[in-house]
Amino acid sequence: MFSHMTVGTNDFSRAIRFYDAVLAVLGLTQNFNKPDIGWVGYTAPGTPGPMFLIGKPLNGEPATFGNGMTVAFNAQTRAQVDRFYDAALKAGGTDEGAPGLRVHYHPNCYAAYMRDPDGNKLCCVCHLPE
Repeated sequence: MFSHMTVGTNDFSRAIRFYDAVLAVLGLTQNFNKPDIGWVGYTAPGTPGPMFLIGKPLNGEPATFGNGMTVAFNAQTRAQVDRFYDAALKAGGTDEGAPGLRVHYHPNCYAAYMRDPDGNKLCCVCHLPE
């Protein structure tokens, strides 16, 4: 559905440590890493995308998170959602909603919400029945 999604960071090294840890749970790896400009992209191995990018804003201003914006990653199992959430908290993220059913979306929506160290809101969700 999309080509890529980008969130900003003010601490490139910290962001890489965070996203390397949490995205590995979903099998996503770095597709490219350009420390000279402060950008890194993640995809499923061997694919061109869709791509999730983190980077320093190109305009040179501080990165800020979007109010009302959430980046949601698909998981294949509820256990994967749990592992993503745990990895995020261990890597310096903060809780925005522990793993659990979100039946107000649909009966099989199992999701967890967190923020990365820059304040970007993330979700990991499994839409499949257990």
